[in-house]
Amino acid sequence: MEGLYQTNRVKTLKEKMVNEPRYVSIEQARIITRVYQQNEDLSIPMKRALSLKAALEELEIGVEKEELIVGNRTKGVRYGVVFPESGCSWVYNEIENLPYRPQDQFLVKEADIQEFKEVIYPYWKGHSMEDVIRHQYGQEIDAMAKVVKINQKDHAQGHICPDSKLWLELGPQGLIKKAQEKLKTCSKEHKEFYECTILVLQGACTFMRRYHDYIKEMLPHVESQYQATLQTVADNCLHLSKRAPESFHEALQSLWFLFVILHMESNASSFSPGRIDQYLYPFYQKDKNAGIIDDQYALELLECLWLKFNEIVYLRNQHSAKYFAGFPIGFNIAIGGLDENGQDTYNEISLLCLKAQYHLGLPQPNLSVRLNKHSSHELMQEAIKVVAKGSGMPQFFNDEAIVQTMIDDLNIEPQDALNYAIVGCVELTTHGNNLGWSDAAMFNLNKALELTLNHGKCLLTGNQIGLDLGSLETYQTFQDLENAFQKQVDYFIEEMMKAEVIVEKVHQECLPSAFLSTVIDDCLEKGLDVTRGGAKYNLSGIQMIQVANLADSLAAIQKLVYEEEMISKHELLVSLQDDFKGHDITQAMLLNKAPKYGNDIEWVDHLGAKWAEYFRERMKEFTNYRGGPYHTGMYTVSAHVPMGENVGASPDGRNALTPLADGGMSPVYGRDLSGPTAVLKSVSRMKNTLTTNGGLLNMKFLPEFFKTEIGMRKFENFLRAFVDLEIPHIQFNVVRREDLLDAKVHPERHKSLTIRVAGYTAYFVELAGKLQDEIIERTAYEDI
Repeated sequence: MEGLYQTNRVKTLKEKMVNEPRYVSIEQARIITRVYQQNEDLSIPMKRALSLKAALEELEIGVEKEELIVGNRTKGVRYGVVFPESGCSWVYNEIENLPYRPQDQFLVKEADIQEFKEVIYPYWKGHSMEDVIRHQYGQEIDAMAKVVKINQKDHAQGHICPDSKLWLELGPQGLIKKAQEKLKTCSKEHKEFYECTILVLQGACTFMRRYHDYIKEMLPHVESQYQATLQTVADNCLHLSKRAPESFHEALQSLWFLFVILHMESNASSFSPGRIDQYLYPFYQKDKNAGIIDDQYALELLECLWLKFNEIVYLRNQHSAKYFAGFPIGFNIAIGGLDENGQDTYNEISLLCLKAQYHLGLPQPNLSVRLNKHSSHELMQEAIKVVAKGSGMPQFFNDEAIVQTMIDDLNIEPQDALNYAIVGCVELTTHGNNLGWSDAAMFNLNKALELTLNHGKCLLTGNQIGLDLGSLETYQTFQDLENAFQKQVDYFIEEMMKAEVIVEKVHQECLPSAFLSTVIDDCLEKGLDVTRGGAKYNLSGIQMIQVANLADSLAAIQKLVYEEEMISKHELLVSLQDDFKGHDITQAMLLNKAPKYGNDIEWVDHLGAKWAEYFRERMKEFTNYRGGPYHTGMYTVSAHVPMGENVGASPDGRNALTPLADGGMSPVYGRDLSGPTAVLKSVSRMKNTLTTNGGLLNMKFLPEFFKTEIGMRKFENFLRAFVDLEIPHIQFNVVRREDLLDAKVHPERHKSLTIRVAGYTAYFVELAGKLQDEIIERTAYEDI
């Protein structure tokens, strides 16, 4: 791969994309509303199918003359799409403030504000999924919100890896034939499902043809140097409307059409391509052997696809934007890893993906490398070169920690576990046959501890929001405190699970997804929509927030209060209630005299692991609305900042309202004083059954570490230690503190600076100040 370069075409397209203003789009909302109004007597599945078909036939499209891969859900890039079926009330309340809110701003045209408020919103008021959930269970969800954040309340379910291989094998026409055959023999009960799938697939074919027609019209008006490639792109679009892809270029274009249409149907985050180096390789190999492409042209095509992954962002409400800051749309691509025979595999596509990320350094796709005990030196060194570049990618996943755990803990079939993919940030899934609902809820263990210490009352407001089981002053022993904490956790688990039933039920009623169901295995076979349990696997994932702070707090209480009696129960409780104002010595003792998670101190690490294991075991007692199991993850996206704003002062010495630990398995920033290897040892004490929904370990290194061959070798050895310790995930920021501080003061100088937030990369200057500050304060390592 030496000598491959970034072409002027790609540089031009990147420059155009980065500099285009980001607007709100109501165009699809207008189409959806019209279709629903015209078909009031039809079922919701049919109205959904007809409205998607209409959008595919009518939405304004555009093509840049330099593009080799085309398609988007709006004519402008990085537009936020208003989707009335799922959420409308929050848009009504926030639309005028979108350009000014602190996180993830969008420009809005005055005419669009008026049309939305006067035409679109009045039709949907009280009827969107958001409103239905709020009507059925809104008060209960609000009551638990400081402890449990219930997700998926105002948008469709994403976090899915579709069967891209099937899509490339059949194309929409092949899937239409499959659905038509099923329609001929199905029962009356399944008839409408197949009719809906055929409608949306026909719309997909029309969508592809429209790009062919659009390019044909623009061809006479572009410079001659672009005409040949544009003609090829037009031909590709026409071919794909009629048949499955045959060339590497067609396969990439077909893959992108798949993801554009998935976003048009669901307007959700984290539809992931998965292991593209596996299913795209036959197209690459065939064309290369035939002399149709070389590696330079294949790279240019891939980089054009990489740019398209950055053209879709997701419009969230102001509250959610703080939890998912920086537009983490989650196009996760995994390369390398074990094949279906359990052998390590990588190929030229794997290396080209790394080269594309090295050149572009953009937030999307979220590039992941699967490692195992037999991972090649070449792949690891090429990946480390990209890490050293500082874009926050790739992140690394450990087959040794993940595959067998999926088999044993989730009853995933071995061939599916070996072929696991990643969706969104770090969520684990199987390829093309799973509705994993991996972002179901976030459970703030630290808030539950706060309530346990303070009679169930919030330290921030004084409101009674939890069970009154006593206080730190009334628990005679540390075991008494833990017993009360268990009851508090149990109470909020029960409340959370009641809410989850309502949310999934309303999704089935309001957002059936015919197109998605055509590319999730078993749905077409069963004649059952994916939201109703049509997938082979039906999981739901809950995130535990944040075990590092919990371990530090419990360690401080156990050691300083109960064992050594250096701090009285009364003094600690009053210090927490006063947010340490006037209690400087107490806070200093908590910070400096109590051992901390992340420093290879076994008993401290086990304190956190113990409660994570308890939480995981409780999840086994519940079944989701689709009949599948619940499991757990340890990651935060950017929720450690707003969830910290929900927590008062804590016994680990943390002040009220300040961020919790980043990542999910990461130590609290600044407290990991024994070096990166000690961090690995601490994290390895978490059982991998705790992170079947994904675990996240964040680390930061200085760029100087990678300047020498010795440094690169050391880093490879560090990654091999990560594999041997069977830790599921690790990721890195490689950046100087000084550069981040300058970017905060002079954002105009650092528009393209990307940073690893949690399980995703974002533009640093697009993050709100509190999140920027937390990233700046993370520990940076100079050596291993």
